[in-house]
Amino acid sequence: MSGPKSISKEKSSMPPASSSDSFLAAPSKPLKPVQGELDLVPPASSPPKKRRSNNAAKPKKKRTQAKKGAEPAAKLNPWRWVAVIGTEILALAASALIGIIAVFGRSVDWFAGTGLWSNLLPFAAMVLAVGIANAVLLRLWLGMRAKLVLKGMILPAILAVFVAVAAGWFAAQEEFGRDLGKLRSLVGGMQEAERNTIAHQVFAAYRRSDLTQMQRIIERAQIYLPTIHEAAKAFDVDPEVMVGIGATESSFYPRDSKDGGRGLFQITAAPKSAVSVVKKHLDVDHLDMLNQRHNTFVAAATLRLYLAEMRGDLFLGLLAYNIGPANGGLRSIMTQYGARDFVTIQPYLQNLPRDYPIRVLTAALAYRLWHTEGRLPRYEEGSNAMHIQSVGIPGLNQGFSPKISIGKDKAA
Repeated sequence: MSGPKSISKEKSSMPPASSSDSFLAAPSKPLKPVQGELDLVPPASSPPKKRRSNNAAKPKKKRTQAKKGAEPAAKLNPWRWVAVIGTEILALAASALIGIIAVFGRSVDWFAGTGLWSNLLPFAAMVLAVGIANAVLLRLWLGMRAKLVLKGMILPAILAVFVAVAAGWFAAQEEFGRDLGKLRSLVGGMQEAERNTIAHQVFAAYRRSDLTQMQRIIERAQIYLPTIHEAAKAFDVDPEVMVGIGATESSFYPRDSKDGGRGLFQITAAPKSAVSVVKKHLDVDHLDMLNQRHNTFVAAATLRLYLAEMRGDLFLGLLAYNIGPANGGLRSIMTQYGARDFVTIQPYLQNLPRDYPIRVLTAALAYRLWHTEGRLPRYEEGSNAMHIQSVGIPGLNQGFSPKISIGKDKAA
């Protein structure tokens, strides 16, 4: 037959190929077998299988990577990070503030004076030195902090809290209280100097007081203390100052006096606005000054009115309370004589109203000492003078914030 013969002729006409060429010359595409011809193309080899040892090693690497990735996730918890860093910053800031107050407070005595070269420039140099010292301490802290974080994320915050606790212990000492008072005098200027002058008048009056008689007055006040605290809270005045007013006015013997004073706080002619707001607060149509609750609330409202009128000056407020609204009150007297504060108005007043704020604050100081220590220490014995000064005078060491207007009752 012709078909097979033609194929055999074609094969015989082709040059013989060497064995090496048959191996090197691989077809780029697999040859399709001709119909009727044997398929001589070898089957495609399957990809080699990976060894089990390699496959077994990779899951271990994935597990270790998962463990390593879990640690940073815990460290970068935003709420935990904010709490730890915030605690550290607050503790360090409080410690630095206490240290700066102590340094500046003690420097008041070192650089007191008005000389440029002997006082002002040395003080300015000390301020600069304190700033540099704080910068150096902060740099040292950051260096130490970097090492502590490697051992534990919260270690710097814990150390900062310990530093703040030590600083707080130092701030609780009487010596720091004196440093703070000196710094307040430095910053407060003339106003603070006047306050210190009058404060020492109060301390001197306490020293001259009959402490036995004073303790009896305070003991009689116990039955009225709940009402006093209620009224003081209603009109945002100091309850210890209220105790001092009651001790000075009636010695806590409620009575009618010859000058027209009535009851516990010897109310004479209370301002109409104070009477109106007390009626509204107590929800009554008539106030009885022999009713000690009514009397106490009118006294608290009147004190609040005069404190607001005198812009929070406690001495002037007490003086206005004593003088009352007659003839325009204290404000009219100050305008007439050109007085601007308690120091400048004192020379124009008689002895009784002039000493009234001193006597009130002396009784308030005695009440504070008795309430906190259970006794009235003698001022001149041992270190009692410095201790009593560190206790402070009620109403004198705090600012005034007019939260309540007498024209509008907060509690109504």
